[in-house]
Amino acid sequence: MTVPLSRSSSKLGGHYYAFRPLPFTWTVNKDGFKPDLETHLVPLLSTRLDDLHPKSKEKTASSSKLHHHPKLLKVLSEELNCAVDDILSIELNICDTQPSCLGGVNNEFIFSGRLDNLASSFCALRSLIDSSQTSEDLSAEDAIRMVTLFDNEEVGSNSIQGAGAPTMFQAMRRITSCLARQYVGEDVIERSIRRSFLVSADMAHGVHPNFKDKHEEHHRPELQKGLVIKHNANQRYATSGITSFLFQEVAKIHDLPTQDFVVRNGMGCGSTIGPILATGAGIRTVDCGIPQLSMHSVREICGREDVDIAYKHFKAFYRTFSSIDRTLVID
Repeated sequence: MTVPLSRSSSKLGGHYYAFRPLPFTWTVNKDGFKPDLETHLVPLLSTRLDDLHPKSKEKTASSSKLHHHPKLLKVLSEELNCAVDDILSIELNICDTQPSCLGGVNNEFIFSGRLDNLASSFCALRSLIDSSQTSEDLSAEDAIRMVTLFDNEEVGSNSIQGAGAPTMFQAMRRITSCLARQYVGEDVIERSIRRSFLVSADMAHGVHPNFKDKHEEHHRPELQKGLVIKHNANQRYATSGITSFLFQEVAKIHDLPTQDFVVRNGMGCGSTIGPILATGAGIRTVDCGIPQLSMHSVREICGREDVDIAYKHFKAFYRTFSSIDRTLVID
């Protein structure tokens, strides 16, 4: 992980309103860079101290006005074209506002904020749309093609909009009930889920040329070399031998490259929403991701070609998985 000496800012209507400066003279102790998250990363809105607190006559205002600076509320009201009194509650996040760009000697890198996991989300949604544009695309399909996009993965997924909620499986149940109509049996939903297949797509840690020893010697995902299929004996990823084979078979048929990742022994391993969804309903799952550098930094890096490969792989999955799955025989 890298810690860039830059800032995150909030941009409304073409104006930058807040930023978090990290001074170049910061002292780094022997344990590494450890800022105080409470006091060192407070966003800066202004250097002027006037109107620092709401006037006493405003103490009876709504809760949002008691807890937020009046100038911030004024900025928001102007951007939303409403009165300050119309703002009843606020949920704001500071984020990087610099546009994404290409870089490197050959323009082979994508520099962007929030590649993890907007890159996967884009490829999944785009491939679903492009694989289902005409009636011919679905004429031989006996499955339902879906994409689900969740929030809050980085903080555990336990929210109403996270993967820990039953939203996806409730949608699958409603779809199955609608299509089956009077033929819905006691176990039709369960059998439908058992026949289904989930691709859990979350960005992967590519090998950094300056820190190759952080990866297991024979599992070093490289940029521009295709999707990374993630394996973990402790079930931090939901990939199995069967699901890995099926997903790689899609790539093989369409001449697309893939890579395998196993975490280095002795190092901790992250996880994804794959195990959450797999164990929640017993759906076959493969964990994969586009390799990237500087994950979770303000500016992340991935390979330009990898986005195109991921899009093609997901599109091929939608179009050919059902036919491949029908030929699978497990001894």
